[in-house]
Amino acid sequence: MKKKVMFVFGTRPEAIKMAPVITELEKYPNKLKACIVVTGQHRHMLDQVLKIFKIKPDYDLKIMSKNQTLVDIINRTLRGLEKLLIKEKPDLLLVQGDTSTAFAAALLSFYYKIPVGHIEAGLRTFDKWRPFPEEVNRKLISTVADLSFAPTKTSVKNLLAEKVEKDSIYLTGNTVIDALFAVIKRKFNLKKVGVKLAPGKKIILVTMHRRETLGKQQRDMCGALARLARKYRDEIEIVLPVHKNPKVSSTVREVLQGIGNIQLIEPLDYEPFVHLMKASYLIITDSGGVQEEAPSLGVPVLVMREKTERPEAIKAGTVKLVGVSETGIFKAADNLLTDKKLYNKMSKAINPYGDGKAAKRIVKVINEKNFN
Repeated sequence: MKKKVMFVFGTRPEAIKMAPVITELEKYPNKLKACIVVTGQHRHMLDQVLKIFKIKPDYDLKIMSKNQTLVDIINRTLRGLEKLLIKEKPDLLLVQGDTSTAFAAALLSFYYKIPVGHIEAGLRTFDKWRPFPEEVNRKLISTVADLSFAPTKTSVKNLLAEKVEKDSIYLTGNTVIDALFAVIKRKFNLKKVGVKLAPGKKIILVTMHRRETLGKQQRDMCGALARLARKYRDEIEIVLPVHKNPKVSSTVREVLQGIGNIQLIEPLDYEPFVHLMKASYLIITDSGGVQEEAPSLGVPVLVMREKTERPEAIKAGTVKLVGVSETGIFKAADNLLTDKKLYNKMSKAINPYGDGKAAKRIVKVINEKNFN
């Protein structure tokens, strides 16, 4: 009898990291059946990824609403997904990462005594407020997960320290590297999405969106970028896809609009974003996924956060945590732009997040497990 595996996700990062697992699982039609449920938590950004990886959901909960809160997301996910669990009766439910969608789906699966598999398990900052609400979400998912697919040895150690059963933990690597390798092979012209790669200039890609830095801290981040742009007016081009959150976009545009060598562009689909990362000299970000992806492309990353759940990249030397102060961010970027030896050391460090075969390892475990 085929095992039915239900995938539940709602945001772009989840879809990117789930896509290689869905693709791999579908290679075993006689043994495994995928049931794909999207919540639509981030409607437009999610649809971009579904198109790129040719994923057709079986169900779409369409939970997104204007000015949605965390409570809205969890409530609508629980209500919509409950009917599907009763109808489909999956043998295993898979969630990825640390979103509110993932937490709600794992909790509901636990209520119905359906085994839970957690992709990208074991990431920790050990500070429940950073990142918020992700740190608590992923810890709560770990308490109900039956299979924990950990991306790194550090993640495995974190789970063991929390008394997660050793036999339920699998070291797989991160599926984001699988997705990255699949997309980077394709040719893409960045001019199609409005990105101008100025000849002779170093591209600095910037992303920022975190809830915990809204307000003054994001203003300081933007201040650092403005200082960099003015000091290196003829040498660098800063490209910043502006997040749709109005609290983010208003700050970004207020501080950075009109500076000649800063391009404020619309959010990019995953495919052009990957190619923009590849074309960049340096990336400055508060994202989690970028910390994993960029090192595979040989691009140093400066992380505008006080803490990160991805310490492996810092230890490997591919990523540097620079905090959220204007001075700290500016100084770290300034050092990389002036110290070639330091830059080469970061750009040539080995990525600790995997070899592009994480999905194969995850599906192998699912194939071999008996869920009865």
